Amino acid sequence: MSETVSSALQARRELAEQVARAGGEKALAWFRQRDSLVVETKYDLQDVVSRADREVEQLIAEQIRLRFPQDGFLGEEYGLQPGSSGYTWVVDPIDGTSPFLNGMPNWCVSVAVLHEGIPVVGIIYAPVYEECYAASLGAGATLNGTTLQVDPARTLQNHVTGFGANSHVSPEEVGRLLASLLAAGGNFIRIGSGALMLAWVAAGRVVGYFEPYMHAWDCLAGYCLVKEAGGWYHPFNTEGDRLLKGAQVLAVAPGAETELRQIAGV
Repeated sequence: MSETVSSALQARRELAEQVARAGGEKALAWFRQRDSLVVETKYDLQDVVSRADREVEQLIAEQIRLRFPQDGFLGEEYGLQPGSSGYTWVVDPIDGTSPFLNGMPNWCVSVAVLHEGIPVVGIIYAPVYEECYAASLGAGATLNGTTLQVDPARTLQNHVTGFGANSHVSPEEVGRLLASLLAAGGNFIRIGSGALMLAWVAAGRVVGYFEPYMHAWDCLAGYCLVKEAGGWYHPFNTEGDRLLKGAQVLAVAPGAETELRQIAGV
């Protein structure tokens, strides 16, 4: 990595944490008065959005444009604004909107930076837990400043696997996948925030995370974290308009990689 690229990456890594924390504090203020929010639906009745999501995304986008106006920006709520620098920010202002609106702590702000399509920065901030997960290419992953490293001794059988699904996936497919996981001697947990569960893979709280259909803003920050903590992730196609389309997501520690990839079919 050249000195110029390294400096540019570090500057974006620092800003990514700043905007994730600022967005998280704004989201937390709304969380404490969530009963005043008007909830709207998007794809179906389980896919919800509120003013909080939009205001947090706007706050983050404005701060990024002030500092790096030539960078691209993709947010869950307002879509893609292409850039010319080779860098693209990918943001989920509140991942886990349903837990957020129902008073549960398992939601987060997810901020990724891509360089030429590769996740090179990942910040996931969970305000209620007061936890900030951070990673950048070649610099490792941390949780509140403490280095993260996945444990190769943890397997599908001696740990728990994160799983997520939505109405883009048939109930039959969900049942088949979970049956395969259980038949292999594994077990699973679902918390309603795929981004946070990917951070938990990096932190060793789950051995892997699998979701059959997920968007870029949900997974790319977590992918950077997992890779920098020593795990593996199934590539997400970021070329052209593929960045806007959902895809299969899998991230896993080495001890469970072979079996979980077989179950996921990747």
